[in-house]
Amino acid sequence: MRLLEAGEIRGRVLDVGCGTGEHALMAAAAGFAATGVDASLTAIERAREKAAERSLEVRFDVGDALDLSGLGMQFDTVLDCGLFHVFDDDDRARLVASLGGVVGPGGRYFMLCFSDKQRGDWGPRRVRQDELRQSFADGWRVDSIEETVLEITINPEGARAWLASFTRV
Repeated sequence: MRLLEAGEIRGRVLDVGCGTGEHALMAAAAGFAATGVDASLTAIERAREKAAERSLEVRFDVGDALDLSGLGMQFDTVLDCGLFHVFDDDDRARLVASLGGVVGPGGRYFMLCFSDKQRGDWGPRRVRQDELRQSFADGWRVDSIEETVLEITINPEGARAWLASFTRV
């Protein structure tokens, strides 16, 4: 919502790793052409149900975030809430390459991921700020990496996270 309210979302929107589609639905409700992709058929079916219940037109596809070219579309804005941090180093490189194939020059990628500042060993792998910078060193500009809190259901205090934004060059 913060990105939407700040006017950061524009054009065709992709919610990558969309789960049940809340971010794609938010973009569609604000008038953007939105697509959500997730590997889980169950999540995509639920996202489609939610779109119908809300009378919103959103394309939801079962797909592989590591091969977004299969969507046959280009996007101006990509939203990632909790996907990047689930991948190992090799798959992170594949994700960045996949994003580069569907985001043209000037397109933006916004990511929310677990931070290395989060204590404990539960949950996904933690990500360091330098890992984000290295992952997007080629073909992308790092616009910002800010500390934030990711709201999660298992801890009312949330998890320490990074909100990062990148522009395709």
